[in-house]
Amino acid sequence: MNYNLLLDNLTNPALLFFVLGIFAVYLKSDLEIPENSSKFISLYLLFAIGFRGGQELSHEALTPEIGWSMLFGIFISLMIPLYSFFILRRKLSIYDAGAIAAAYGSVSAVTFVTAVSFLEAQQLTLHGHMVAIMALMESPAIIIGLVLISTFNKDSSTSIKKRSVLKHSFTNGSVLLILGSLLIGYVANAKQAEGIKPFTNDLFKGFLAIFLLDMGITSGRKLKAFFSFGSFPILFAILIPLFNGSLIAFMSQMVTSDITNRFMFAILAASASYIAVPAAMKISVPKANPGLFLPMALAVTFPVNITIGMPIYFMIVQNF
Repeated sequence: MNYNLLLDNLTNPALLFFVLGIFAVYLKSDLEIPENSSKFISLYLLFAIGFRGGQELSHEALTPEIGWSMLFGIFISLMIPLYSFFILRRKLSIYDAGAIAAAYGSVSAVTFVTAVSFLEAQQLTLHGHMVAIMALMESPAIIIGLVLISTFNKDSSTSIKKRSVLKHSFTNGSVLLILGSLLIGYVANAKQAEGIKPFTNDLFKGFLAIFLLDMGITSGRKLKAFFSFGSFPILFAILIPLFNGSLIAFMSQMVTSDITNRFMFAILAASASYIAVPAAMKISVPKANPGLFLPMALAVTFPVNITIGMPIYFMIVQNF
């Protein structure tokens, strides 16, 4: 592994603010980001990445490579929950296994945004169509998770509100905002976009650092209760994302030779949703325990990906 790359990532200010948030909880500090401010920052990050992606996409011609890349992204989000479910089912209930499998098949927009910052540190630029692929990968995993729960569920008294959750998976606020911003960025001409560039570009890293501070505080509060579930969820939340990311980093060469695209595919495969999927499962599978799948995605997988995962995936796409 490139240890200089790992060291650079571990000393990234945004990551250090995440660690500060965890320390604040363990020191019992009253440090917190107001809920309204946190929501605004998360909306800003989705808007900025979507708009910038749309601008990049407007300069790209629709090629067979982009078409295959979109299909590859959907394939990833369908396959990961399938094998994840059967691994999880060995130790957990059908409801928890389905919810966790859906979370790990879906994607984390915040991990994606953090990966964009990682690429910029390597003097690399995100290609706009990867934003569209990220948005496409939100929903299929949720649908597969529901199908698996429905198929293996023996309890006839538990009904899954499929229509409600399917609607939610496509109209979810984060999906809608990033797709809408992508479209607006795509149709806006360069001169018009230049007017808001200081907001979408210059402020981005500062807002990301504050958001990760908030994520650190949230993670720290959930870790103590999460440890009561034993070692299996922790090991799954560490090993499966690293496996998924490394595998897709290698396999992605089948659809693209671009290092940036391959790295982002790895990040999408390795990340786990802790916004869209928990919201969908709350509607459709109330028996699934959010005290299990939410800390797995947010408090374990997220920091693993942004500390050691990103340098590993980047090394793979550079060398294979």
